[in-house]
Amino acid sequence: MIRLPDDPIPRGEIMRRLGIHSFVWTNGHTQSGLESALEKSAEHGYRMIEFAYLRPERFDLDRLARKAQSLGIEIVVTMGLPHDADVSSEDSAVVAKGTAMLADAVRAVRDIGGIRLGGILYSMHGKYDRMPTQAGWMNSAEAIAATAELAKDCGVQIVLEVVNRFESNLLNTTAQGMQFLKDTGRDDVFLHLDTFHMNIEEASPAAAIRMAGDKLAYFHFNENYRGYLGTGTIDFPAIFDALVEIGFHDRDIVFESFSKAIVDEGLSLACGIWRDTWDDNNPLAAHARQFIEQRWAEAVMRARINAQV
Repeated sequence: MIRLPDDPIPRGEIMRRLGIHSFVWTNGHTQSGLESALEKSAEHGYRMIEFAYLRPERFDLDRLARKAQSLGIEIVVTMGLPHDADVSSEDSAVVAKGTAMLADAVRAVRDIGGIRLGGILYSMHGKYDRMPTQAGWMNSAEAIAATAELAKDCGVQIVLEVVNRFESNLLNTTAQGMQFLKDTGRDDVFLHLDTFHMNIEEASPAAAIRMAGDKLAYFHFNENYRGYLGTGTIDFPAIFDALVEIGFHDRDIVFESFSKAIVDEGLSLACGIWRDTWDDNNPLAAHARQFIEQRWAEAVMRARINAQV
Protein backbone atom coordinates (compact mmCIF):
# COMPACT_ATOMS: atom_id res chain seq x y z
CA MET A 1 0.00 0.00 0.00
CA ILE A 2 1.34 3.42 -0.95
CA ARG A 3 0.78 6.09 1.67
CA LEU A 4 0.07 9.69 0.78
CA PRO A 5 2.73 12.28 1.72
CA ASP A 6 0.71 13.61 4.65
CA ASP A 7 0.25 10.14 6.22
CA PRO A 8 2.17 9.48 9.43
CA ILE A 9 5.71 8.22 8.89
CA PRO A 10 6.61 5.11 10.90
CA ARG A 11 9.00 5.44 13.82
CA GLY A 12 12.62 5.16 12.78
CA GLU A 13 12.06 7.15 9.59
CA ILE A 14 11.30 10.51 11.20
CA MET A 15 14.21 12.94 11.45
CA ARG A 16 15.65 12.89 14.95
CA ARG A 17 15.72 16.66 15.31
CA LEU A 18 15.04 19.61 13.04
CA GLY A 19 16.82 22.81 14.04
CA ILE A 20 17.27 26.41 12.95
CA HIS A 21 20.22 28.79 13.01
CA SER A 22 19.95 31.60 15.54
CA PHE A 23 20.93 34.15 12.86
CA VAL A 24 17.43 33.75 11.45
CA TRP A 25 16.25 35.48 14.64
CA THR A 26 19.11 37.61 16.01
CA ASN A 27 22.56 39.00 15.27
CA GLY A 28 23.75 37.29 18.44
CA HIS A 29 25.06 40.39 20.19
CA THR A 30 22.86 40.34 23.29
CA GLN A 31 21.64 37.91 25.93
CA SER A 32 18.06 38.96 25.34
CA GLY A 33 18.46 38.34 21.62
CA LEU A 34 19.68 34.79 22.19
CA GLU A 35 16.88 34.06 24.65
CA SER A 36 14.34 35.43 22.19
CA ALA A 37 15.83 33.18 19.48
CA LEU A 38 15.26 30.16 21.72
CA GLU A 39 11.65 31.19 22.27
CA LYS A 40 10.98 31.81 18.57
CA SER A 41 12.54 28.49 17.61
CA ALA A 42 10.30 26.61 20.03
CA GLU A 43 7.27 28.61 18.90
CA HIS A 44 7.87 27.44 15.32
CA GLY A 45 8.27 23.80 16.35
CA TYR A 46 12.04 23.50 16.04
CA ARG A 47 13.80 21.24 18.55
CA MET A 48 17.35 22.46 18.05
CA ILE A 49 19.08 25.82 17.70
CA GLU A 50 22.51 26.61 16.33
CA PHE A 51 24.38 29.45 18.00
CA ALA A 52 27.54 31.15 16.81
CA TYR A 53 30.50 30.94 19.18
CA LEU A 54 29.33 32.03 22.64
CA ARG A 55 32.00 33.75 24.70
CA PRO A 56 31.42 33.07 28.41
CA GLU A 57 32.56 36.59 29.32
CA ARG A 58 29.76 38.09 27.22
CA PHE A 59 26.81 35.82 27.97
CA ASP A 60 25.17 34.05 30.89
CA LEU A 61 25.56 30.50 29.66
CA ASP A 62 23.82 28.96 32.66
CA ARG A 63 20.74 31.07 32.01
CA LEU A 64 20.74 30.13 28.32
CA ALA A 65 21.09 26.45 29.25
CA ARG A 66 18.13 26.64 31.62
CA LYS A 67 16.05 28.47 29.03
CA ALA A 68 16.81 25.90 26.34
CA GLN A 69 16.04 23.01 28.67
CA SER A 70 12.71 24.52 29.69
CA LEU A 71 11.74 24.84 26.02
CA GLY A 72 12.96 21.38 25.02
CA ILE A 73 15.57 22.81 22.65
CA GLU A 74 18.99 21.21 22.08
CA ILE A 75 21.96 23.52 21.48
CA VAL A 76 24.68 23.27 18.84
CA VAL A 77 27.48 25.83 18.52
CA THR A 78 29.42 26.57 15.33
CA MET A 79 32.33 28.90 14.69
CA GLY A 80 35.25 29.78 12.45
CA LEU A 81 38.75 30.75 13.46
CA PRO A 82 40.30 34.22 12.97
CA HIS A 83 43.51 34.79 11.03
CA ASP A 84 45.66 35.01 14.15
CA ALA A 85 44.36 31.66 15.46
CA ASP A 86 44.42 29.65 12.22
CA VAL A 87 45.33 26.07 13.15
CA SER A 88 46.27 25.40 9.52
CA SER A 89 49.08 27.95 9.80
CA GLU A 90 52.74 26.94 9.70
CA ASP A 91 53.40 29.33 12.61
CA SER A 92 53.41 27.27 15.82
CA ALA A 93 52.32 30.24 17.96
CA VAL A 94 49.27 30.84 15.74
CA VAL A 95 48.39 27.14 15.83
CA ALA A 96 48.71 27.09 19.63
CA LYS A 97 46.39 30.10 19.91
CA GLY A 98 43.83 28.44 17.68
CA THR A 99 44.02 25.18 19.59
CA ALA A 100 43.43 27.06 22.83
CA MET A 101 40.46 28.88 21.28
CA LEU A 102 38.94 25.56 20.22
CA ALA A 103 39.43 24.18 23.73
CA ASP A 104 37.64 27.22 25.18
CA ALA A 105 34.81 26.70 22.69
CA VAL A 106 34.41 23.05 23.68
CA ARG A 107 34.15 24.05 27.34
CA ALA A 108 31.60 26.73 26.49
CA VAL A 109 29.47 24.18 24.61
CA ARG A 110 29.69 21.88 27.62
CA ASP A 111 28.76 24.69 30.01
CA ILE A 112 25.71 25.69 28.01
CA GLY A 113 24.52 22.09 27.88
CA GLY A 114 25.23 21.84 24.16
CA ILE A 115 25.77 18.59 22.31
CA ARG A 116 27.96 19.59 19.37
CA LEU A 117 30.69 21.99 18.19
CA GLY A 118 30.93 22.47 14.46
CA GLY A 119 31.83 24.86 11.70
CA ILE A 120 35.19 25.87 10.26
CA LEU A 121 37.23 24.59 13.19
CA TYR A 122 40.18 23.57 11.03
CA SER A 123 41.18 26.91 9.45
CA MET A 124 40.55 30.62 9.28
CA HIS A 125 37.05 31.61 8.20
CA GLY A 126 37.62 33.77 5.16
CA LYS A 127 39.18 34.05 1.74
CA TYR A 128 42.85 33.10 1.72
CA ASP A 129 45.58 34.78 -0.32
CA ARG A 130 47.75 31.67 -0.35
CA MET A 131 47.58 27.99 -1.21
CA PRO A 132 47.24 25.45 1.61
CA THR A 133 50.34 23.47 2.54
CA GLN A 134 50.82 19.89 3.67
CA ALA A 135 52.45 21.12 6.88
CA GLY A 136 49.47 23.37 7.58
CA TRP A 137 47.07 20.50 6.83
CA MET A 138 48.79 18.26 9.36
CA ASN A 139 48.98 21.07 11.96
CA SER A 140 45.23 21.44 11.58
CA ALA A 141 44.61 17.68 11.82
CA GLU A 142 46.64 17.51 15.01
CA ALA A 143 44.78 20.48 16.49
CA ILE A 144 41.42 18.90 15.70
CA ALA A 145 42.59 15.60 17.21
CA ALA A 146 43.51 17.41 20.43
CA THR A 147 40.16 19.22 20.41
CA ALA A 148 38.32 15.93 19.93
CA GLU A 149 40.12 14.39 22.90
CA LEU A 150 38.93 17.22 25.14
CA ALA A 151 35.45 17.13 23.59
CA LYS A 152 35.17 13.42 24.36
CA ASP A 153 35.63 14.15 28.07
CA CYS A 154 33.11 17.01 27.84
CA GLY A 155 30.41 15.00 26.06
CA VAL A 156 30.60 17.24 22.97
CA GLN A 157 30.61 15.96 19.39
CA ILE A 158 33.04 17.57 16.91
CA VAL A 159 31.81 18.11 13.33
CA LEU A 160 33.81 19.85 10.59
CA GLU A 161 31.87 21.93 8.08
CA VAL A 162 33.05 21.57 4.50
CA VAL A 163 32.74 25.04 2.99
CA ASN A 164 33.28 26.83 -0.30
CA ARG A 165 36.58 28.18 -1.61
CA PHE A 166 35.82 31.75 -0.50
CA GLU A 167 35.48 30.78 3.19
CA SER A 168 38.43 28.38 3.58
CA ASN A 169 41.27 27.00 1.48
CA LEU A 170 41.47 23.64 3.27
CA LEU A 171 38.23 21.60 3.14
CA ASN A 172 36.08 22.49 0.14
CA THR A 173 34.85 19.03 -0.87
CA THR A 174 33.57 15.97 0.92
CA ALA A 175 36.47 13.94 -0.46
CA GLN A 176 38.92 16.35 1.19
CA GLY A 177 36.91 16.14 4.39
CA MET A 178 37.02 12.35 4.43
CA GLN A 179 40.80 12.37 3.96
CA PHE A 180 41.17 14.95 6.72
CA LEU A 181 39.16 12.77 9.12
CA LYS A 182 41.58 9.93 8.46
CA ASP A 183 44.54 12.21 9.11
CA THR A 184 43.22 13.17 12.54
CA GLY A 185 43.69 9.54 13.55
CA ARG A 186 40.37 9.58 15.39
CA ASP A 187 37.03 7.91 14.82
CA ASP A 188 35.00 10.47 16.79
CA VAL A 189 35.37 13.45 14.42
CA PHE A 190 32.65 13.82 11.80
CA LEU A 191 31.63 15.90 8.79
CA HIS A 192 29.08 18.68 8.57
CA LEU A 193 27.76 19.32 5.04
CA ASP A 194 25.75 22.27 3.77
CA THR A 195 23.73 22.53 0.56
CA PHE A 196 24.91 26.12 -0.08
CA HIS A 197 28.57 25.16 -0.06
CA MET A 198 28.03 21.84 -1.85
CA ASN A 199 26.19 23.67 -4.64
CA ILE A 200 29.42 25.57 -5.33
CA GLU A 201 32.05 22.88 -4.87
CA GLU A 202 30.66 19.38 -5.44
CA ALA A 203 30.22 17.88 -8.91
CA SER A 204 27.31 15.92 -7.41
CA PRO A 205 26.09 16.91 -3.93
CA ALA A 206 24.01 13.72 -3.70
CA ALA A 207 27.03 11.56 -4.51
CA ALA A 208 29.04 13.48 -1.93
CA ILE A 209 26.43 12.69 0.72
CA ARG A 210 26.63 9.00 -0.16
CA MET A 211 30.43 9.20 0.01
CA ALA A 212 30.28 10.67 3.51
CA GLY A 213 27.84 7.99 4.71
CA ASP A 214 28.18 7.29 8.42
CA LYS A 215 30.79 10.05 8.80
CA LEU A 216 28.14 12.67 8.04
CA ALA A 217 26.75 13.67 11.43
CA TYR A 218 25.17 17.08 10.84
CA PHE A 219 23.51 18.76 7.86
CA HIS A 220 22.59 22.31 6.86
CA PHE A 221 19.79 23.13 4.45
CA ASN A 222 20.34 26.39 2.55
CA GLU A 223 19.14 27.70 -0.75
CA ASN A 224 21.82 28.68 -3.28
CA TYR A 225 21.24 32.38 -2.50
CA ARG A 226 20.58 31.85 1.25
CA GLY A 227 16.85 32.60 0.98
CA TYR A 228 13.61 30.59 0.94
CA LEU A 229 14.15 26.87 0.36
CA GLY A 230 12.89 25.64 -3.00
CA THR A 231 13.02 29.05 -4.69
CA GLY A 232 16.53 28.73 -6.11
CA THR A 233 18.60 26.27 -8.09
CA ILE A 234 19.44 23.47 -5.63
CA ASP A 235 18.18 19.99 -6.54
CA PHE A 236 16.55 19.22 -3.21
CA PRO A 237 14.85 15.92 -4.19
CA ALA A 238 18.27 14.43 -5.00
CA ILE A 239 19.65 15.72 -1.66
CA PHE A 240 16.78 14.23 0.33
CA ASP A 241 17.00 10.93 -1.53
CA ALA A 242 20.69 10.63 -0.67
CA LEU A 243 20.08 11.46 3.00
CA VAL A 244 17.33 8.84 3.23
CA GLU A 245 19.59 6.30 1.50
CA ILE A 246 22.39 6.70 4.07
CA GLY A 247 19.93 6.47 6.97
CA PHE A 248 20.24 10.07 8.09
CA HIS A 249 16.96 9.91 10.04
CA ASP A 250 18.91 9.29 13.26
CA ARG A 251 21.00 12.45 12.82
CA ASP A 252 20.25 16.18 12.92
CA ILE A 253 19.23 18.68 10.23
CA VAL A 254 19.34 22.47 10.64
CA PHE A 255 17.89 25.22 8.46
CA GLU A 256 20.34 28.07 7.90
CA SER A 257 19.57 31.32 6.10
CA PHE A 258 21.35 34.66 6.23
CA SER A 259 20.03 38.10 5.39
CA LYS A 260 21.60 41.51 5.88
CA ALA A 261 18.38 42.37 7.70
CA ILE A 262 19.58 40.32 10.70
CA VAL A 263 23.20 39.17 10.63
CA ASP A 264 26.00 41.35 11.98
CA GLU A 265 28.59 43.11 9.86
CA GLY A 266 31.33 40.61 10.67
CA LEU A 267 29.40 37.67 9.24
CA SER A 268 28.23 39.77 6.29
CA LEU A 269 31.84 40.48 5.40
CA ALA A 270 33.01 36.89 5.91
CA CYS A 271 30.13 35.30 3.98
CA GLY A 272 29.39 38.03 1.44
CA ILE A 273 25.90 38.85 2.72
CA TRP A 274 25.47 42.13 0.87
CA ARG A 275 21.68 42.30 0.58
CA ASP A 276 18.44 41.34 2.26
CA THR A 277 17.54 37.84 1.02
CA TRP A 278 14.42 38.15 3.18
CA ASP A 279 13.06 40.74 5.60
CA ASP A 280 10.53 38.79 7.71
CA ASN A 281 11.89 35.80 9.61
CA ASN A 282 8.59 34.33 10.82
CA PRO A 283 7.23 33.18 7.45
CA LEU A 284 10.76 32.12 6.45
CA ALA A 285 11.07 29.83 9.49
CA ALA A 286 7.56 28.42 9.07
CA HIS A 287 8.14 27.70 5.39
CA ALA A 288 11.52 26.03 6.03
CA ARG A 289 10.13 23.60 8.58
CA GLN A 290 7.21 22.65 6.33
CA PHE A 291 9.49 22.32 3.29
CA ILE A 292 12.04 20.06 5.00
CA GLU A 293 9.48 17.81 6.69
CA GLN A 294 7.41 17.43 3.51
CA ARG A 295 10.41 16.74 1.26
CA TRP A 296 11.74 14.22 3.77
CA ALA A 297 8.42 12.36 3.73
CA GLU A 298 8.42 12.37 -0.07
CA ALA A 299 11.98 10.97 -0.18
CA VAL A 300 11.00 8.19 2.23
CA MET A 301 8.04 7.37 -0.01
CA ARG A 302 10.23 7.30 -3.13
CA ALA A 303 12.65 4.94 -1.44
CA ARG A 304 9.81 2.57 -0.52
CA ILE A 305 8.31 2.63 -3.99
CA ASN A 306 11.70 1.97 -5.58
CA ALA A 307 12.26 -0.97 -3.24
CA GLN A 308 9.00 -2.69 -4.11
CA VAL A 309 9.36 -5.96 -5.95
